[in-house]
Amino acid sequence: MSFAGKVWRLLVGIKDALALLFLLLFFGLLFAALSVRPSPAAVHEGALLLDLDGSVVEEPSLIDPLNALLSSAVPTREFAERDLVRAIDNAAKDDRIKAIALDLSTFTGGGQVHMQSIGAALDRFRQTKKPVLVYALAYTDDSLMLAAHASEVWIDPMGGAVISGLGGKRLYYGALLDKLKIHAHVFRVGTYKSAVEPYIRSDMSPAARENASAVYGSLWEEWQANVKQARAKANIAMATSNIDEWVNASKGDLPKAALAAGLVDRIGTRVEWGQRIAQIVGEDRLDKTPGSFAMTELDPWLAANPLSTKGKPIGVITIAGEITDGNAGPGTAGGDRIARLLDDALDKDLAGLVIRVDSPGGSVTGSEEIRRAIMRQKARKIPIAVSMGNVAASGGFWVSTPADRIFAEPETITGSIGIFGIVPTFEDTLADWGVTSDGVSTTPLSGQPNMLAGLTPEAETMIQASIESGYDRFLGLVAASRGKTKEQINEVAQGRVWDGGTARQLGLIDEFGDMQSALDWVAGQAKLKAGDWHPVYLADPVDPVTQIVQQMLNSDSQKASTDMVGLFANRERHLSTRVMADLDNLLSARGMQARCLECSTSDYAPAAPDQDKPGSLKMLLAKLFFT
Repeated sequence: MSFAGKVWRLLVGIKDALALLFLLLFFGLLFAALSVRPSPAAVHEGALLLDLDGSVVEEPSLIDPLNALLSSAVPTREFAERDLVRAIDNAAKDDRIKAIALDLSTFTGGGQVHMQSIGAALDRFRQTKKPVLVYALAYTDDSLMLAAHASEVWIDPMGGAVISGLGGKRLYYGALLDKLKIHAHVFRVGTYKSAVEPYIRSDMSPAARENASAVYGSLWEEWQANVKQARAKANIAMATSNIDEWVNASKGDLPKAALAAGLVDRIGTRVEWGQRIAQIVGEDRLDKTPGSFAMTELDPWLAANPLSTKGKPIGVITIAGEITDGNAGPGTAGGDRIARLLDDALDKDLAGLVIRVDSPGGSVTGSEEIRRAIMRQKARKIPIAVSMGNVAASGGFWVSTPADRIFAEPETITGSIGIFGIVPTFEDTLADWGVTSDGVSTTPLSGQPNMLAGLTPEAETMIQASIESGYDRFLGLVAASRGKTKEQINEVAQGRVWDGGTARQLGLIDEFGDMQSALDWVAGQAKLKAGDWHPVYLADPVDPVTQIVQQMLNSDSQKASTDMVGLFANRERHLSTRVMADLDNLLSARGMQARCLECSTSDYAPAAPDQDKPGSLKMLLAKLFFT
């Protein structure tokens, strides 16, 4: 054997040894972690502790086990809204649960529809004469909306409460792109389709401002009405109309200011809050830590109260997050993945189908892939309802068109019936650095579109025609779904966003109602009585390794209560994430988009990660060990 061959065999052996070592280390760490951890706690008599250390979402994202274990940061936990509602409703019927302890110290929000749904569950719990006690260091809009439904609202002496309201400012890159000589070629249909504006303007257009003002104004009124109905003594005007006067009246003491405005009931530490709960439900017999109390945590409580499997199944498919092509998700609505889940259910004896939509839209082709799969279910002659969450706009409305009945909430953001596309080109940027392009073309479309050499007029004509054709198809789908003409739909389309209340008046939705309302309607159409059916959530099974890692991360989550300064710092961190997402939206070749810009009521909300893109560390390890 040649010397080179021996060296090659040595290198291959080293690679195989490293791969084996890595796998042994990986599973060794898993075994060690599981060995030192006790089994999940059983259900105990006392309080149900809902420690919302993260955000409430429609569908939690699936973590990548490898990236999660090797990352220095613990991912933010996501709680499914339906799990929290189920936990609270089951607690209301169980005599072992004497109260709910709601810890919002590190809660990051979840949207008005989710807060309204959880708040309604808390109201049902309190109707059984059981108290709900909530604590946080700092309260913001979403946490205040939840806290309004509590019996006692506690705030830390070092904390504060702030009502920001909806809206804010976002970044516009038009002038920057001009300076860099980057051409953002925009193709769109719809006066109000403003998702492209950040790349072609330096400010908000009058049409977009008019639309956003109307939607945010309606949602803001709904927020205030919800809080006032749940907590009559909350003086929202005091905390929002003249903030300087409100704060100065308490000499800068923010907890006292919150107390004066009726936003909270008591000022005290977490230990004092825990002692108060212990007076109601009893002390923990084993844990003698100050502030401890007899309680059951969320995960073991859910495990002890699984979903019913009695009667006929009604399928539920979740379309949450940005709609993309491919198999992304959960947490992102990959069109191929969701279509596959629907097709896999074709051989199941489903009595009906509920489509839960919480998406601002995204890829037109991904949306159409999902719609076609829903139509294949509809061909079975089963009743189909759509239940809209926080947002079901643009592509989120596209996938809703096959439904026999559409349910939404007054706080739902919907509509945005329009299509756009963006193609950036860099020919002038490169020319400034001495880079030019030249070649031979047999037709005006040869080599088009070309991001480095620019677009030909013929290419622009083709792209715009495709966008207009897609918009016409969108109008046709909505018109057929809503029993109207294309012309009637076009009057309320044009990319305009609507709140749920206005959408109902316009006939874009059928009635107000939550997920349970949609399920009950489908059951009624299938002539099933209460107790004769159960929901079946169509989803891929989670592999055991991912499940174990998720449990480890949930257990290891380090609580770090966020004060007022920390809340504003978090917004700044989220802003940097938004900038990167804007850049990705500009540069990524995403095809036709049916996506809504106004559907994020906070300009600082971080963009969901693209789960189809592996992290750099994962890519490196795959390259080293598995190629």
